[in-house]
Amino acid sequence: MFNYPKKLMYTETHEWVKKEGDIYVVGISDYAQDALGDIVFVNLPEVDDEVFVQEPFGDVESVKAVSDLYSPVSGVICAVNEDLLDNPALLNEDPYRNWLIKVEDVSDTEEFLDAESYQQFCESQG
Repeated sequence: MFNYPKKLMYTETHEWVKKEGDIYVVGISDYAQDALGDIVFVNLPEVDDEVFVQEPFGDVESVKAVSDLYSPVSGVICAVNEDLLDNPALLNEDPYRNWLIKVEDVSDTEEFLDAESYQQFCESQG
């Protein structure tokens, strides 16, 4: 069974979002890391890069496939999880502790799903 922490918000592209003051923390969900399989490479943007709602900001490569990462917000990247560049498998170990990017100066967000709605969405994906 997948883990859907209630304190997080989710997107239909399987990113999670946590708002910490004016900063939005973004990662991938437990469902996403499981679907990907063993993650072997993560391509992330640089600090000060701009991201835009529902636009790719990087990708995750697994033994199965390469998948784009979609930004749930528009803003400026203020932090990148450098640990993932050296050890991308951390996303498989704990996708909720191992965030991808932090975004500030957020000007737009997509409609987020709460944990229950996201769980229902994932279960409908078969």
